[in-house]
Amino acid sequence: MVDDVYSYAWPLSRLGEALEALGRETGFSPKPANIGTPRDDDAWIETVATALGIELELVELSYAQIESHLAGIGPAVLRISRGTTPSFLLLLRNRRQASVLRPDLRVHKLAPEMLLAALDHELQLECATEVIKPTQALTPRKVSPAIEHAIVHKRLGAARIGCWLLRLPQGASFYRHLQDSGCFRRLAAFLGAYTLQYGLWILSWWVVGRAALQGRLDGGSMVAWVLLLATMMPFRLLATWLEGRLAIGIGAILKQKLLHGALRIDPDTIRHQGVGQLLGRAIESEAVESLALSGGLLGLVSVIEILTAAVILSAGAGGWMHSVLLLCWLTVGAGINWRYYQQHRRWTQSRLTLTHEQIERMVGHRTRRAQELPEHWHDHEDQALEQYQRFSKGIDTTTTWLLALIPRGWLIVAILGLAPGFVSGAASSSALAVGFGGTILAYVALNRFIIGLERLMRARISWEQIALFLGAPKYSHQEAPSPSPDLAGRKAQTEASDRAPLLEVHDLVFRFSGRCEPVLNGCHLQITRGDRVLLEGPSGEGKSTLASVLAGLRAPQSGLMLLDGMDRQTLSLTGWRQRAAAVPQFHENYVLNGSLAFNLLMGRRWPPRPEDLEEAQAICHELGLGDLIERMPAGLQQTLGEAGWQLSHGERSRLYIARSLLQGADLVILDEGFAALDADTLRQSLQCVLKRSPTLMVIGHP
Repeated sequence: MVDDVYSYAWPLSRLGEALEALGRETGFSPKPANIGTPRDDDAWIETVATALGIELELVELSYAQIESHLAGIGPAVLRISRGTTPSFLLLLRNRRQASVLRPDLRVHKLAPEMLLAALDHELQLECATEVIKPTQALTPRKVSPAIEHAIVHKRLGAARIGCWLLRLPQGASFYRHLQDSGCFRRLAAFLGAYTLQYGLWILSWWVVGRAALQGRLDGGSMVAWVLLLATMMPFRLLATWLEGRLAIGIGAILKQKLLHGALRIDPDTIRHQGVGQLLGRAIESEAVESLALSGGLLGLVSVIEILTAAVILSAGAGGWMHSVLLLCWLTVGAGINWRYYQQHRRWTQSRLTLTHEQIERMVGHRTRRAQELPEHWHDHEDQALEQYQRFSKGIDTTTTWLLALIPRGWLIVAILGLAPGFVSGAASSSALAVGFGGTILAYVALNRFIIGLERLMRARISWEQIALFLGAPKYSHQEAPSPSPDLAGRKAQTEASDRAPLLEVHDLVFRFSGRCEPVLNGCHLQITRGDRVLLEGPSGEGKSTLASVLAGLRAPQSGLMLLDGMDRQTLSLTGWRQRAAAVPQFHENYVLNGSLAFNLLMGRRWPPRPEDLEEAQAICHELGLGDLIERMPAGLQQTLGEAGWQLSHGERSRLYIARSLLQGADLVILDEGFAALDADTLRQSLQCVLKRSPTLMVIGHP
């Protein structure tokens, strides 16, 4: 059984090919990439996945969890080993049974017990070496199989098994994420279930109405009516359940896309926006999620109901002209809704402006109390409120027309459409009843249609406000790191060429958006490994801008920048930031509301390993933060930020320096990083930085 499992595994030599094949099999459309020599290394595997345009998440499951998660864990890569030879199983998505992609590119169903036997085989050998044999040596009696079995399973229950979950990169389109999550299948199932239950509901009333008009409303008709209503209920419950699943799934994807886009926004794009404007945009994201989902589903449901009502109206006393009248009335409602859309856009902009101004006043209230006269504290507030009130009044008027005139006006128009047949007596009572029934159905559908369309309009306006987050640069192959041997052999390469050029800059040009004159123009620079560079100059000359460009925080408009002999397109932003770490100026650095360890290691990896915490502690002591850590009740796990321990100006500066040193970069750039330190602390911190930085660039004032 164990040998069969290993026959389905991919060898290490074909690991890159395996990742590409798994991406194709799962529909992720991997991109061509130079994979290089495969290595059994977590960083190499994740780098290859990024180069292929897919994303891997390393998770660890206990042996006790692996059996319950095995069937639905795919797509994933699971490492299994026989001795010192690693192999990899490619698990596909299958809810009932584990499916593996074999090296011959065939899919094979794998019983969970077979895979567990392979994992159990290696873990049992390890357990026997570490526990059972020493136990047998300590006791004169032979350990019974039952005791041996209990020892093995006790030990295996705590064993951690690592695997990589395969998923789309967050930079993929919103459509691709919806498709991958199965939202379109749920939507189709929802529409099908709702159509069936709505059709059964119509049919039930048709049975009762026909029997009543024919004068034979007996027990059989009532039984048929009750049975149809009972048959409708499961479809109604299914539609409600699918609606909830859709809301949860689409909402989760939207939040992921917003977070991904917010973290990728170019700082220069939002440098002219205050905290109030950004908070207002974030609040609008909730409106997009709630309004778009409710309005979209309500709109789809109303379309089904309107089409059904149009068919019924055409069979009534008014004929097909009655259906045309309904469509014309829908056009009138859409026109009024467009006017509502224009008014709501102006109202939203006015509301966001009020939000921004109010938050700015709250944030700066201490400065205003100290610097501004009390009689000027509320200037411009009355004008802004008056404008907001005027826009609100216009929206209220249009909303009244929408919600009152369109549905109720349809009743009048529809009855007028039935009037000729009723007055002339040409229409039968059955045709009139069908016409009245279609009118009522259309009235209910119009109510839903108008409400759904109004919500979609509001969602569209909110979408415009959060487009800044969703419109962040998307993943491209040029931004994918190349999994070349350089990533693994960086240390050896550095030792072999200590005096080789680390950073080369030629004819660098950078200008801020909206400005004609460049901040950096024709800049040339070369930094060799091991250099200690001091850059001085007056304020406003572009020192900080140069530091942000060199660290990869900003992209230049033209020029050539080489780091380790490779440009930014070759290394990707991730690879560049791995080699160059920056400490921005104090006002651009932050202490996040988390533990001290998180604030120190956020540029390294999280969760940390024991060696990471040990190195963080050592660097903090070298920077003179040892006393601070000893005063903290929880040490490195002490919570910082607004809700936790408050740091002084100098302590924050040294935390920022420690954060950059812990990234392990080849080049460390300190932009006025020592400005807040006294002479003794500066001397101590400088010794630590010189000791820990392979290459250093310090920016200061003369």
